[in-house]
Amino acid sequence: MQRRNFLKIIGGGIVAAATAGAGFALTRTPGDALMPWQMAGDSQYADPRLRALSYAILAPNPHNRQPWQVALESDDTVRLHVDLDRLLPHTDPFSRQITIGLGCFLELMAMAAAGTGHKVKFDLFPEGADAARLTTAPVAVARFVADPAIKPDPLFAHVMARRSNKEPFDTSRPVPDAALAAVLASGRYGGALGGTNAPDEVEDWRQLTEEALQIEIDTPRTYKESVDLFRIGKAEVNANPDGIDFSGPMFESLALIGQFSREVALDRSSMGFQQGQAAVIENTRTAMAFAWMTTTGNSRADQIAAGRDWLRCNLAATGQGLGFQPLSQALQEYPEMDAIYRDVHTMLAPEGGTVQMLVRLGYGPEIAVSPRWPLEAKLMEA
Repeated sequence: MQRRNFLKIIGGGIVAAATAGAGFALTRTPGDALMPWQMAGDSQYADPRLRALSYAILAPNPHNRQPWQVALESDDTVRLHVDLDRLLPHTDPFSRQITIGLGCFLELMAMAAAGTGHKVKFDLFPEGADAARLTTAPVAVARFVADPAIKPDPLFAHVMARRSNKEPFDTSRPVPDAALAAVLASGRYGGALGGTNAPDEVEDWRQLTEEALQIEIDTPRTYKESVDLFRIGKAEVNANPDGIDFSGPMFESLALIGQFSREVALDRSSMGFQQGQAAVIENTRTAMAFAWMTTTGNSRADQIAAGRDWLRCNLAATGQGLGFQPLSQALQEYPEMDAIYRDVHTMLAPEGGTVQMLVRLGYGPEIAVSPRWPLEAKLMEA
């Protein structure tokens, strides 16, 4: 949800008084939850697999669920599983988007491995895959192979600056053709990337993504799925560094005076709900370009490949100085979204295939990193 507009909830006066002074702001930062960003590539990770995984846990993923679990096997292998407690059954009933997030994880792990001279060979879904649901079976077995000839991927240089920018973009700054072309040229694994910065087409996509977002908000079970994942304030974020982060002095102050809570967010008559909804919708209206990815198939392996390319797309956008926010509501597969889902596929995949991702692009403000669970919390017994 867009941050700054929450000041409108109570006119800003009480919040301004409560958050005055740098000291208060500093004490509201969830330092524990942000530590994994500082630890990525740390010298304590002597095992190249752990070093690569310390970066992989920073990968983008739906609702910041961080659904990965990994086990180290022998001296060169990582086994990836999905944490079935971290799925999104209402907005992502077939776990397609979760699987894309796992693909982002694997691509970032492979990129990081190159930094220690290792190539990663993947065996995807070695025990088979279920198209309808994810299971406890391995998602991938990854073997690290020493390769002195391997070179770092240039996109890896943008990992620490990568964000999903949920703030309004600058509508006075168009996205240049060259920048959009660089984003669309970043794929490697077969996903077809497309996009537009044409003003009339961008306006059409703004309207469509706004409508899709409104459907998700107006559908009680899908909206509640997001609200249940709100983490409000430093203590909650540090205790559960996943989900949707609302940390910082403003949100803590709103919570203290009863103006922001999960209960307030679910109360459609409340000012908190109304202002929050307006803030989220505003983001779609400030998109300055859109990009998307389609695949001819929609197997689990196709979804993993889409995730690997989607991470690359995000990093390429970062390298161009662009803000990047997935707007995947129109691609969600539940009955209330069906009409828009079909419209998007008619436009972008008229001959068949699956639209895997949709994103808005533009120039936005600098934002903080997202909370993460530490690597140690994601390690399983082999």
